[in-house]
Amino acid sequence: MNRQAQAAVLFLTGGAILHAALTDLYLRYVKAGLQPLLVAAGVVLIATAVATVWYERQAARMSGGDGDGGQVVRASAGDDIATEASARTDAPAQVGAPAAPHGQTDTDTDTDTDADTHAHHEPRISWLLVLPLLALILVAPPALGSYSAMRTGTALQKQPWGFADLPAGDTIRLNLVDYAGRAAYDNGRSLDHRHIKIAGLLALDRDGTPYLVRMALSCCAADAQPVKIGLTGRIPPVLRPDSWLEVTGTYTAKQTKDPVNEGIIPFLDVTEVKPVKAPRDPYDESWNG
Repeated sequence: MNRQAQAAVLFLTGGAILHAALTDLYLRYVKAGLQPLLVAAGVVLIATAVATVWYERQAARMSGGDGDGGQVVRASAGDDIATEASARTDAPAQVGAPAAPHGQTDTDTDTDTDADTHAHHEPRISWLLVLPLLALILVAPPALGSYSAMRTGTALQKQPWGFADLPAGDTIRLNLVDYAGRAAYDNGRSLDHRHIKIAGLLALDRDGTPYLVRMALSCCAADAQPVKIGLTGRIPPVLRPDSWLEVTGTYTAKQTKDPVNEGIIPFLDVTEVKPVKAPRDPYDESWNG
């Protein structure tokens, strides 16, 4: 892979990163707060590609000589080489000099040697570096869903330092992580006698028990962990995993242990369920519908 091909790969990679960073595609990979870093990385890669092409052209101009004068010098050199080769052919073989193979002259030997010396072929396997780029451009992986959530232990393992006061009203909207923390570690004291609305991704365990899930990110999708709450009460007879639901219900003291890491999974006593659209950022727990 020569310098120009390397510059092309850098340019395409930078363009793909910029495209992902300036759309919602990057949210499939990293947290929303990392968008400025992705934009900066894309700009640096594109600038590096442009600089590489510019320096290559400058080097080609400098090595090309001064127009006709350079061509005359090269022509003269070619005539001298031809004259010397003719002299070698006409001159008698020196005593003790090794004879050339039958049908091959010294000139042919020198030409073959020079060709072998100057033939440099880059390994073609280096073009495999383009495959991740094609994957980034052509394949948009879906956000992590119920399959990953039910095979990963809950992130609800540490008790929060405290809980903020909830707004007044009979019905309040909470994000899933807030409800799970209050139900698991505050014994539902701030949730009693109130109707709660929560949105999340539906997941089913092997026994068919429904859970509402949100995936929490520390940095990127590779370290995502789910926060789960179980659903009980008025559950619809037909449930489709990976669908997004808004659930209205009341606090219940029912809990269970996550079979993966023994973390606490609280429950919600459901009174109403309705489907909703998937959020713009499936990992952003601040989204509330």
